[in-house]
Amino acid sequence: MSSDNPFEIIAGLRRAARRTTLAVPGSSAKMLAKATGLDADEVFLDLEDAVAGPAKLEARSRVVEALSAGGFSARQLAVRVNAWDTEYTVGDLTDVVSGLAARVEAEAGAGAEGRRVPLDTVIVPKVREATEVAAVDLILRQLERSHGLVEGAIGMQPQIEDGMGLVNVDAIAAASPRVVSLVFGPGDFMASMGMRSLTVGAQPEGYAVGDAYHYPLTRILVSARAHGIQAIDGPYVKVRDVEGFEKAARHTAGLGYDGKWVLHPSQVDKGNEVFTPRTEDIDRAAEILAAYERSTSIAGGARGAIMVGDEMVDEAGRKMALTVRDKAEAAGIWTGP
Repeated sequence: MSSDNPFEIIAGLRRAARRTTLAVPGSSAKMLAKATGLDADEVFLDLEDAVAGPAKLEARSRVVEALSAGGFSARQLAVRVNAWDTEYTVGDLTDVVSGLAARVEAEAGAGAEGRRVPLDTVIVPKVREATEVAAVDLILRQLERSHGLVEGAIGMQPQIEDGMGLVNVDAIAAASPRVVSLVFGPGDFMASMGMRSLTVGAQPEGYAVGDAYHYPLTRILVSARAHGIQAIDGPYVKVRDVEGFEKAARHTAGLGYDGKWVLHPSQVDKGNEVFTPRTEDIDRAAEILAAYERSTSIAGGARGAIMVGDEMVDEAGRKMALTVRDKAEAAGIWTGP
């Protein structure tokens, strides 16, 4: 995005495709290099759970180096910092943003204002209260000001991973204009609930009816939509089980989620496929929108309810078609008007 208007930048980040978000350990030079060529919509370089304690400080410099070098196929780049219950959060934010800003300044020259760093969003894990989001916002704002960056241009993705976070999800979503999505963290959520399973996302032993995650997934989705932001599902950890990944992805895609985290290259293509509207749905949406635009015009008789094929379509049907259009546009495959 070329705009230097933070409101336009954040609005664009909220519309951007996140069908797949690839998690990459920030401590692994091999994985960081491999991630550049993968076609995930978003890549996040992890400083949190995927990085062991003794490697966390060095991982910051690796992340700065990887983002500065560029070459990523992904359209969105993110960093996941450590949670506020650790000693690393402020240092993660400061070292990464300042390190990236120094590289940009070295290339652009001192004194240039309105610069941007190659970092679209910061993922904040284990968010329990809105104050945690507000604190990250303030730190980012000071860093942006001190380095002459566009103020407010770095987005934020809070991760909901326990009962307290879920209870406060509405306040969390509204805590900063930087927030572009809410992310469900199934592993920590399961642990915090005491669920009887050792596999992230698996149905707990003895839970025979329904989906144990339907409530948190729906609660996060409702809050995201109420605040005009995206909802992203967490990972499927059995990386060699492509069929299982597809089933899990289709479950949340059907519910309305915008995308899902991926942990392995084998999950990227399938995730992109699942969260992309089908060709027949795109064609149908284009047909509905064109027909409804004609019918509601004076020339078309100013009709608010029409038949399109064998279905009645009114304003609600138009809104459903617009949802398909928006997701197809984000994926770059919309062919309608």
